[in-house]
Amino acid sequence: MNTTKAIGNSAIVLYFVIGLEIMIMISPFAGFFYSVFNPFLLETAKYPATRWLSSFFLPHMVVPPDDFLKTVRVMGSVLFVFGMAGFLICALQVYANKFLKKGTALKGLYAVIRHPQYVMLSISGVGLSILWPRLLVVVLWLVMVLLYYFLSKDEERRMLKDYPETYRVYMEKTGMFFPKKIEGRCASSSVSGKALLFMVLAAISIGGAFFLRNYTVNHLPLWTDANISALAIIPEDMQKMEHRMPDILSLEEVRAHLKEGKHYLVYFLPANYIMQGLIADTGGDWKLYKQHHTLSMITDWIFHPFSHLTEGHHAHSQMAEHSGHSMENGVVRRLLFLRIENVTINKPSDLLSINARRVPVIMLDVEIHNMTVLDFKELPQDTGWGTVPTPVF
Repeated sequence: MNTTKAIGNSAIVLYFVIGLEIMIMISPFAGFFYSVFNPFLLETAKYPATRWLSSFFLPHMVVPPDDFLKTVRVMGSVLFVFGMAGFLICALQVYANKFLKKGTALKGLYAVIRHPQYVMLSISGVGLSILWPRLLVVVLWLVMVLLYYFLSKDEERRMLKDYPETYRVYMEKTGMFFPKKIEGRCASSSVSGKALLFMVLAAISIGGAFFLRNYTVNHLPLWTDANISALAIIPEDMQKMEHRMPDILSLEEVRAHLKEGKHYLVYFLPANYIMQGLIADTGGDWKLYKQHHTLSMITDWIFHPFSHLTEGHHAHSQMAEHSGHSMENGVVRRLLFLRIENVTINKPSDLLSINARRVPVIMLDVEIHNMTVLDFKELPQDTGWGTVPTPVF
């Protein structure tokens, strides 16, 4: 029994470690984490059957382009904070009862359901899957939910053995994970019925993630001309991008580096865009794990889901100075050109395919009013995080 619990708890800890990848990604410990985790991601990315696991299904670098996706993103923060707060309250209740020798916790949420801590962790897990929307996190959430069920059954067997009369009465009054009345209508007592219920949950979770990915791809602010598509990080930049992209593509620096017959995805973003290291290695200033603002960036990620991408971060002004630009230069936009390989391109959304390989080519900073090129450089083929699979939108 203790072995089962140890394995279950270890798997749950692993889920939260991987789900909190973004927090580790911007910490000084990123190198240690990816020395263990990245080989697994790269192995799954080798094969078409598993490549989808390392892909992302919601906007993470791009400001969500409509109210629906913004609502989903906000709900991620709400569910994560609510679930963790509920878990801590329930845990405090349990340990307070042990410390004060009051016996088993039977008040609060425990008066309604028998395993509120697991329910709260599951809720926070849903939020975490939205905050760091890698499909692997959704799959691991399903594994975690299944482990919660087995751990709960194991705990109940032990409680019935130690307190047969009182715990049986308690079980008759409460539901396992939902209030008794709701659980009585929805739950099945047979093994096959429970297996079917889990398969339905898995289909809804993974199917819902793919639906959100398809919805996101089809609503991104894209500009397309021939074999080149441009993506605006900020939806408000769509008009600027549409107006200036033809002129940008005619610049000598750009034409010299674009190969005929190849397809390109261009990111149109502010020069001080904080997440640009996920797209390409544009310099040390944008490798966030090298910064000393980890705690503030984590709180921004949770509590300021949109402003931290563009203008709400306290480090932006400092980073903008590093980039060598100021407001005196007018409206400056940084363009990152990535060559798309490994897929057949029939429509612009194919550039964002799970199977697509994105190879950084060039970066240029342009003052878009007078089309002055302020900075230009060829890019290494990896992102600021090396070979780690990163979000595409």
